[in-house]
Amino acid sequence: MNFSEKERSFVGHSYEGGYRRFGGGYALILVLFILLVIVGAAWL
Repeated sequence: MNFSEKERSFVGHSYEGGYRRFGGGYALILVLFILLVIVGAAWL
């Protein structure tokens, strides 16, 4: 997946904001869980 600089910075800022808002660890676990579900669905 190739992102332009603008998209990458937008995603980065959204992630940074979410990270602060949810207190770091919780957001990270949530992202990992969502990725796991997506990968699992694609695998099946």
